[in-house]
Amino acid sequence: MRIFSPEQIRRIDRYTIDHEPVPSIALMERAAMSFYFHFDKRYPTEEVVVFAGCGNNGGDALALARMLYQDGRKINVYLVGSEEKLSADAKKNLDRLRLKAPSFIKIINNSIDLPTIDERKVIIDGLFGSGLNRSLEGVYLEVVQLINQSGAQVVSIDVPSGLFCNDNSSNNSEAIIKATHTISFQFPKLAFLLAENEDYVGKWFVIDIGLHQGGIDAEEFVFELLEAVSVAAMLKKRSKFAHKGHFGHALLLAGSYGKMGASVLASRGALKSGVGLLTAHVPHWGYNIIQCTVPEAMASIDRTEMLISEFPPLENYNAIGFGPGVGQKQNTAKALKELLLQTKDKSIVIDADGINILASDPELISLLGSHVILTPHPGECDRLLGKSSSSFERLQKARSFAMEHQVVFVLKGAYSVTISPYGHCYFNPTGNPGMATAGSGDVLTGIILSQLAQGHGSLEAAILGVYIHGLAGDLAKETSSYEGLTAGCIIDQIGSAFDTLRSALKYNLC
Repeated sequence: MRIFSPEQIRRIDRYTIDHEPVPSIALMERAAMSFYFHFDKRYPTEEVVVFAGCGNNGGDALALARMLYQDGRKINVYLVGSEEKLSADAKKNLDRLRLKAPSFIKIINNSIDLPTIDERKVIIDGLFGSGLNRSLEGVYLEVVQLINQSGAQVVSIDVPSGLFCNDNSSNNSEAIIKATHTISFQFPKLAFLLAENEDYVGKWFVIDIGLHQGGIDAEEFVFELLEAVSVAAMLKKRSKFAHKGHFGHALLLAGSYGKMGASVLASRGALKSGVGLLTAHVPHWGYNIIQCTVPEAMASIDRTEMLISEFPPLENYNAIGFGPGVGQKQNTAKALKELLLQTKDKSIVIDADGINILASDPELISLLGSHVILTPHPGECDRLLGKSSSSFERLQKARSFAMEHQVVFVLKGAYSVTISPYGHCYFNPTGNPGMATAGSGDVLTGIILSQLAQGHGSLEAAILGVYIHGLAGDLAKETSSYEGLTAGCIIDQIGSAFDTLRSALKYNLC
């Protein structure tokens, strides 16, 4: 699902109007009708208070108010601002509404006009749309604060009023609607996927309003939200006559004294994701642990007792994983440097302490390339790239780093984003807050390593691994709770996650 800027969306709207062709007022009616059907399913009986601005978002709200009134709903409509400032289509919808329900429409021009809102009613926010680029002031700010303080549920049309759709970090937080739900037209907005905007967006949905595919295809895009069908198409088919040699041999360097669990979890994640053979290289002290807990894995033993300081000859391995639980001792850092020098022709995924080692030694960063996948969480990312004041800034830094060093960069979190060496960003829709638990990232490292060993390219392996990881977490949540979900629960559902993803391809679901 593509993510466009407000300017691009306006061009797609105009293309639809010109090439369908359809009058702009009819396109507004179509959007309002789609919104109405979605809203009516979620709020079938509640009384509604509609706040409409003077632009086309307000026109959507006025059209929606008419539909609700014709359906027999009890409504109150507040037009915020001067009628003289209404857009042409908003004016037409105001006139249409006045023909049906003139007594329910009130104008708000200043604080004296502000109403009292019953918290039992549902508010529809149609003040401003996606094109806003400065903080709200005056009566609009007062209306936003009134709505936020009302205690009522709020449903925003297309985007919460006051929210900037890309970088919202410079905005006035008191001047943004805090929606319960946001129903967005045709595409999600980038702001929906960034952590600092969660309180404004609430739970969001995308509805189809029939924008012209030609206009959509004409726009270049950098950001997209992955869909099940496109990810499922990456899955490899397994021949009836296949054997373990067909599915790759992976080498995992993980674990240190007190952190052997990371090696165990990553190893299990790799094996449950279909790798043919796995060798786990562990400190000498961890030999018994890995052999007893992951009997399917072969063990390679480091000469050092408590940490990783070396690795076996690499010629027999298709892909390499490094980092979970390894610590940041000098000998381990030397091992990573040597590994990078010897893996120019092999794919490698680096996580956790491996990223922290990179952050402490700029010389190592110069050894990165398109064969490398980095999988930091926000804290590790800030250590590598410098502290960021917002998710948007962190995303921009990660994107610049990926392009400069030609790596695949997985920035983990809600809507984990996989960034290609060309700067394209793939946001992941699967996963849930219960996965914010110890060892979850180690499992992801194992899943991605497994996909690399089976022959997926670095970008595809990262996208597929992140999606399966999140989907396994979602399946685990169905039999647990956010609080009760552990990394082991995720591992247990990896197989079901693959089957679920394949069914999406089979039935063309997304």
